[in-house]
Amino acid sequence: MTEPAARVDQSMTAEPLPPTSDAAVRLDDDLLPDRFHDIEGEGFDLEERQSLRRVAGIRTDLEDVTEVEYRQLRLERVVLMGVYGYGDAIGAENSLKELQALAETAGCEVLEGLAQRREKPDPKTYVGSGKAKELRDAVLASGADTVICDGELTPGQLRALEDVVKVKVIDRTWLILDIFAQHATSREGKAQVELAQMTYMLPRLRGWGESLSRQGGGAGGSSGGVGTRGPGETKIETDRRRIRNRKSKLAGEIKLMKTARDTKRQERTRNAVPSVAIAGYTNAGKSSLLNRLTGAGVLVENALFATLDPTVRKAQTPSGRDFTLSDTVGFVRLLPHQLVEAFRSTLEEVQFADLILHVVDGAHPDPEGQLAAVREVFADIGAHEIPEVVVVNKCDLADPLVLGRIQRREKHVVLVSALTGEGLPELLQVLEDEVPHPDTLVHVLLPYAEGGLVSRIHGEGEVLVEEHTEVGTRMEARVGPALAADLSDYLVAS
Repeated sequence: MTEPAARVDQSMTAEPLPPTSDAAVRLDDDLLPDRFHDIEGEGFDLEERQSLRRVAGIRTDLEDVTEVEYRQLRLERVVLMGVYGYGDAIGAENSLKELQALAETAGCEVLEGLAQRREKPDPKTYVGSGKAKELRDAVLASGADTVICDGELTPGQLRALEDVVKVKVIDRTWLILDIFAQHATSREGKAQVELAQMTYMLPRLRGWGESLSRQGGGAGGSSGGVGTRGPGETKIETDRRRIRNRKSKLAGEIKLMKTARDTKRQERTRNAVPSVAIAGYTNAGKSSLLNRLTGAGVLVENALFATLDPTVRKAQTPSGRDFTLSDTVGFVRLLPHQLVEAFRSTLEEVQFADLILHVVDGAHPDPEGQLAAVREVFADIGAHEIPEVVVVNKCDLADPLVLGRIQRREKHVVLVSALTGEGLPELLQVLEDEVPHPDTLVHVLLPYAEGGLVSRIHGEGEVLVEEHTEVGTRMEARVGPALAADLSDYLVAS
């Protein structure tokens, strides 16, 4: 016998995040050097996305659906449903709160959250036949038009649960895909999201009545002429074929875009410019951190998956060495496998980085869970062996006991607040120590006419000694192989 469904408070909200303001945050000059920026994003991108709002009251009951189910979501009033194992009530509540934040990001009004404790999800209806009827009663009582399940449902589970509750049912995976579709702006981002949606949709394609069972051929009075009579493709077979063709086309387009990205990365590698990737859980403050360190001015929003397209900016260590800083897409618990595959070319910014700044939200109820979820994705993309620094953001709002626990468990931790600027000087010092140093030691005497090479040594290398003489600039420095080759004509004895 299953446990009774536990009701989660209707007013449950995600953990509070630091307040944002349209005005730039002014940093204390005594606290931070001039290198930190107060740009928090212009907000035009956000304004444009929010200019078209969902309208309440539009129903999406199954009775209204008569055509092929491409399932462009029109979410409005939703009930959340989660299934959790024995002894994991706190984890289930945190997971359901995160599902609520995801639903609100997608534009939903969350009416109620339900959680059922059972050993494992029911293979037929996800929650079991009895609890499915209780869920139907909750949907009728609240006036919801959609149920969102906290997990990935099989096509059979989706159909069986919809047959009982009589409203649209979606799962966590499709909800995340919908959020990505809303936030994608670049051509590459849109193609990646569409590919992930098509991959998810293909085995779940279905319809009602006879819409998808009609055949395109037919004997006797077919008007198609010779060669067209007889059994043909059903409509659902036609749609599946179109989806497979579209997937092939999208995969080809993404491959071409990947070539352009690889070319840019090879140019940075050729010039021996170290790469640092900012990665971590969604809404942990990665874009805010990039803005503070580089003044990139990328969109900052208190919402999940505000950043989908990677941003690469040039930055410098305190000693003046150049490196690139990349802001990447955020991760989440149970990140859909389709998204990891579709965004693999984008995630290569992490895979090929020399150093990862793993940003975690210190004010989150379960920061260790965030760290574990992100590291699972690192393992999927082959980035688990790259040197990693854990950057605990929002330390001004975090519980000191939680911060102490993270510092004891992790090898290399920096506590920062991108909002107030606390800890940023310490983070820059970590970058100074951890960003790879050039490995070729050279002693050169450069004529004053070769000022360009002097500039390159300062930008790409690490100057140890610099002396101005009558005939030119004598320098001792560590540089990369490419620059060392360009300096070969000016080598002198040490």
